[in-house]
Amino acid sequence: MSVFTAAADQSLCAPLSVLGKDVTVPLVTGGEVTYAALDYAASAPALQRVWDDVAAYAPYYGSVHRGAGYLSQLSTDLFENSRATVAEFLGCRAGDQVIFTRSTTDSLNLLAAVVPADCQVFVYETEHHASLLPWRDARVTYLNAPRTPAQAVETLERALADREPYGPALVCVTGASNVTGELWPVKELAAAAHAHGARIVLDAAQLAPHHPVDIAELDVDWVAFSGHKLYAPFGSGVLAGRADWLQEAEPYLAGGGASRKVARRTDGGVDVEWHSTAARHEAGSPNVIGVYSIASACKALTEAGFDNLVAREQYLVDAVRTGLAEVPEVKVLSLFGDDAPRVGVISFVVEGWNSSHFAAALSAEYGIGVRDGLFCAHPLVRTLLGSDPQEVGECGAPEAEPGERSLNAIRVSFGAGTPDEHIERFVRAVKELVREGAQWKYRTEDGRCVPDRGAAQL
Repeated sequence: MSVFTAAADQSLCAPLSVLGKDVTVPLVTGGEVTYAALDYAASAPALQRVWDDVAAYAPYYGSVHRGAGYLSQLSTDLFENSRATVAEFLGCRAGDQVIFTRSTTDSLNLLAAVVPADCQVFVYETEHHASLLPWRDARVTYLNAPRTPAQAVETLERALADREPYGPALVCVTGASNVTGELWPVKELAAAAHAHGARIVLDAAQLAPHHPVDIAELDVDWVAFSGHKLYAPFGSGVLAGRADWLQEAEPYLAGGGASRKVARRTDGGVDVEWHSTAARHEAGSPNVIGVYSIASACKALTEAGFDNLVAREQYLVDAVRTGLAEVPEVKVLSLFGDDAPRVGVISFVVEGWNSSHFAAALSAEYGIGVRDGLFCAHPLVRTLLGSDPQEVGECGAPEAEPGERSLNAIRVSFGAGTPDEHIERFVRAVKELVREGAQWKYRTEDGRCVPDRGAAQL
């Protein structure tokens, strides 16, 4: 029975229109099929609305903050209006700054560059590398993976209570796991952080595309996210939140735009007065098209209504989990258990299969794009797989041959643009591959499992 048997009885919104929805890809077994993009957690397809907005603006493209001409003024207005749109989307407080960056990774590295010199950072081992690794100049306490939301709060409270010496502290936590999709108790963690005199930054890369994120309501100090996961093309990201540490630190990048006044000194040196606004950390010519695409995506998601989007995505999550539960060989990875609320990100392993082999077969034989590897969250995936942290395994680069056990997992992820058919095809493909095996031979090439084009069909 189809996992979508009851679809007609549900009043759910239609998927949002995205680029690439009609793209066809060849199958190794012959013929073509419409591509099923189920790797949203890496990069979501751009919304058609976003692409149309960018295309309409493109002929009017001009330099930002640096020109007296009409196109420059128009581009500057569009850039700053985009900042206001993002601030509204995030529920920013009075005094909060919205800084445009290249990505979530760039945003968190920016924050790491401005924390006070004696700051102590607390981060769970469950974090994506973007939030696990930037704190190289701070004293870092890595927290073990919790097994319940309550344990996450308790672990943080104990760590904060034990910290010595007492000084500035920062907690970094994800809103939704890029491995399991599980939602973290952000509001409770923020309360715990503030109760112990610490600040908190929310990595919302996987949360913002799926759920509303309100800085004031969650009571977090900063939020970071990426455009390319929010249905916006191009390399752009956001760091939004408190201004004080940002204003007190040297600019993340030194150059034009960040500087307000520059003058030579009599001794031959240079005196610089830096901006105190967001421009302080936005040196150089900004990615105005990328910024505008983020603002357009924020508007599109707001207008579609997160209640509608969340309801439909939960329907798809339930369909995937129900389908996978019917395959005994499949183990879904989870920290908080089956009942934990989650977004459309699900990772799993299949007994008797190398994860890269399975993902390659989904692509080559069914036209389904998923991801295999450690998802730039190596400590978390190893913990979930029950493997030793020192065991070999690279993000997206398996060492095992097809059929051998691997230290990696398979991740399927989806969102506002995913049609029912893609989920139905995925569930069917998993069942067929487990039951009947792959139809083609595969080999490892340059660290990837690929169809052996010289082999015959099995």
